[in-house]
Amino acid sequence: MREQAELSAAQLPHDARTAVTRRRLVLVVLCVGSMMVVIDNTVVNVALPTIQRDLAFNSAGLAWVVDAYLITFGGFLLLGGRMGDLLGRKRVLLGGLVLFTAASLLCGLSSSPGELVAGRFVQGVGAAVISSTSLGLIATLFPDPRERVRAMAVYAFVIVSGGSIGLLIGGAVVEALNWHWIFFINLPVGIVALVGSWAWVEDHVGLGIRRGADVGGALLITLAPMLAVYGLVTVDQHGWTSAATLSTLGGAVVLVVAFVALESRLRTPLIRLSIFRNRNLAVSDLVRGLFGVGTFGLFFLGVLYFQKVRGYSPVTTGLAYLPMTLVSSTISLSVTARLMGRIGARATLTLGLALFAAGLAAWTRVPVHGSYAGYVLPALAIGGLGGGLISAPNITLGMSGVRPDDTGLASGLINVALQMGAAIGVATLATLSTTRTDHLLTTGVGAREALTSGYRLGFVVATGSVVVALALTALLRSSRTEHQPLGVEEEAS
Repeated sequence: MREQAELSAAQLPHDARTAVTRRRLVLVVLCVGSMMVVIDNTVVNVALPTIQRDLAFNSAGLAWVVDAYLITFGGFLLLGGRMGDLLGRKRVLLGGLVLFTAASLLCGLSSSPGELVAGRFVQGVGAAVISSTSLGLIATLFPDPRERVRAMAVYAFVIVSGGSIGLLIGGAVVEALNWHWIFFINLPVGIVALVGSWAWVEDHVGLGIRRGADVGGALLITLAPMLAVYGLVTVDQHGWTSAATLSTLGGAVVLVVAFVALESRLRTPLIRLSIFRNRNLAVSDLVRGLFGVGTFGLFFLGVLYFQKVRGYSPVTTGLAYLPMTLVSSTISLSVTARLMGRIGARATLTLGLALFAAGLAAWTRVPVHGSYAGYVLPALAIGGLGGGLISAPNITLGMSGVRPDDTGLASGLINVALQMGAAIGVATLATLSTTRTDHLLTTGVGAREALTSGYRLGFVVATGSVVVALALTALLRSSRTEHQPLGVEEEAS
């Protein structure tokens, strides 16, 4: 019989039991806050058609409801983590919860596209702060490696299951009340997380703001994709070769160049550029970003297809996606780590991307008519199988060979790549599908047929992005740690 390395909670002295209880309460609070962030993203997807109708978004402009959140989420992830180090994680976490909750109220009260998009931008900043400080707090709360793995496993389960819960909650709330309430439901949850964090999270003395906070870098890395997304979603108004489109996209490139120049000169940059000399990290970031195009594109276009072409209600739409999210979460929690131990991280990642690309490819042939079971369910099931196999090996390979003092930066970059890839991808897919649909409508094609053709084009591009990611896995190097999977997956959506 294997010896127990730890005493049970009941055998510990009173002070030790109190400390264990406090850590568990903090973990629950952090999970509540992080689940709020994940659920908010998925409930919005289900409500997109209703929001579009009520606030008179055009088809391409609707992408801003998703992208406004993704851009600031990705742009401020690294700065949020750094501010936690400098100012104290408890203080920054409380600030993030207040910001996210207040922005949720603003979104819920929105009566125009501009108000909603502005609220989503602020929500993204709050979400970035909550996510980055939560992971840092868990790492310091549970210094014992085994306890930390268990805590991270609980956190990962909450993140993964949050996607499924969000789809169902979103559909039910939109149908029973209205889309405004998908944001109002964040208010009591945010208040609970705020009170719990205030009561139970211990103060952490930061290094001090003088140690360096690269605010300029964070703004540049946020403004660059924002400008790129603006250029993409206004293509239907100006055209791909117009001066307006070319100058906007060119401006985004200039901001990226300015960011690189700034980071290369600062003593404490947001991103130390030399870290990209690690080939596995650089390639893994590209793979993660391209996967973001596929997975977020699937939800964005799929929801519109279900509701605008097939006539599904919000609740039915949430139920339609449930097989995929359940399969993906089950595979990620019970199969992926064991498969990585048998065949390695690179082979597992390659298999996952191949299956996910196959599932997306099936969407390129979705019909205007036809049964859900015969056409859509197989695509979702295959995509779920692949999606559950991607995150853990992607992160494991990206982190392999990274110096211990660079692990926080490296893990942050992998998450930033997902958010930025998703933001640019959603804007591109929305523009391409809208352009195709509008062209067909002018030739006399029926509305549902034109919409379906536009969505199919978007799925073709999304599939191509995942295929490119699949090809890039050939550049990943195997490592001695490849068969030692991480104890937890990072946030995937």
